[in-house]
Amino acid sequence: MRPPSTSPPSPSPSLWRDTDFRRLWAGQTASQLGEHTTLVVLPLFAVLTLDAGAGPLGALRAVGQAPILLLSLLAGAWVDRWRARTVMVLTDAARAVALGAAAVAGLLGLLGLPALFVVAFTVGALSVLFDVAYQASLVRMVRRDQLVRGNSALEGSRSAAQIGGPALGGALVSLLSAPVAAAAGALFFAVSFVSLRRIRRPESVPERVAPVPERPELAAPVRGRIREGLRFVAGNAWLRAVCLASAAFQLSFAATMTVYLLFLPRELHLTGATVGLALAATGPGALLGSVLAARLPGRLGHGVVLVSAAVLGNGALLCVPALHGSTTATILALLAVNFVFGTFSQLVNVTVMSVRQAVTPDGMQGRAAATITFVGMGFTPLGSLLGGLLAQEWGLRTGLLVTAAGMMLSPVLMAASPLARLGRLLPVPREEPRPTERRGSE
Repeated sequence: MRPPSTSPPSPSPSLWRDTDFRRLWAGQTASQLGEHTTLVVLPLFAVLTLDAGAGPLGALRAVGQAPILLLSLLAGAWVDRWRARTVMVLTDAARAVALGAAAVAGLLGLLGLPALFVVAFTVGALSVLFDVAYQASLVRMVRRDQLVRGNSALEGSRSAAQIGGPALGGALVSLLSAPVAAAAGALFFAVSFVSLRRIRRPESVPERVAPVPERPELAAPVRGRIREGLRFVAGNAWLRAVCLASAAFQLSFAATMTVYLLFLPRELHLTGATVGLALAATGPGALLGSVLAARLPGRLGHGVVLVSAAVLGNGALLCVPALHGSTTATILALLAVNFVFGTFSQLVNVTVMSVRQAVTPDGMQGRAAATITFVGMGFTPLGSLLGGLLAQEWGLRTGLLVTAAGMMLSPVLMAASPLARLGRLLPVPREEPRPTERRGSE
């Protein structure tokens, strides 16, 4: 593996002068608003309207997260063979249709728990494809030295969605109805569809632009491309560490959020609108985290930023089990905790994504992203079920304390890995093996 480059990159024009990048950013913002609205609407509808308990709520969240485990690797293989923009446009359209159908079913009185399971799985499956595609799309659209700024902007749009999505979803469910909230999510996906369709820049697909005689492996089945992605990630020490730390975080975070969504309305007696407001506080924090991610790694070092931000962000949630009642002080404390968590979690997210993109060749971007998603977030269905079980057996307060404490394993794993030793400059990608070398190693 080649050492990090020490020569400074040449100045590059501002991304905001790029019309197509602005359209990608706007579409990503609208899509994330739809996703974050839906993530709050479906659980709150189950808890507040259908009176779902810990077990059904954990199952609902697990069903929505199951596509991560089932489809991530396939999504990576597909995205590396197709235009990312096409994948994003199609998944936006399909999610708009799915949520629109849910809104109609709700207005007709048919939006029960079984229907919520179907909608959650459908939206979750389409979101897996969209998330892999937008990460690959950025790499194909901007220069490598613009990745950190591009990721900062896109993750900033996700942060903006975290501000409006939960608050809007909670308010709509509490003040109007779940069908209206589902219709709002469908509208956001429709707006994203329109914005992404307006991107005009031709997009090259790394696995389809090479002459066929030089790339005979293009005819290989999907499982062969999946194996290449798995081998690439497993053979890279930085990406292996990202996978382990992500798996530990996502397992504990999914369990924590399942208990958290029960703890706020039932233990602290907060309304749906207040729950949405509390969750939305992660949004301003994530906006700040996106801004910090464009500056701190280059000044303090990527490794220092990753470990310290993970400790501060994950540790903030350990304060929540100590809260009591629905007083103003409790609500302010929740807002502060979620703001801190949003800030440092976003700092970790953007930095990890930039590291992953920097060390991965262009033709492997989709599969590398999908493999890390599969390994990292594949544990979320198990975490959601585990959170529901702990809340049921140990009580909400104890269950929340245990699951939040489990989140501290992620920074421990990063501190013990090569990620902690990353400096101010990002490493360069390892050369892709030639097709004959890959076939010979199989």
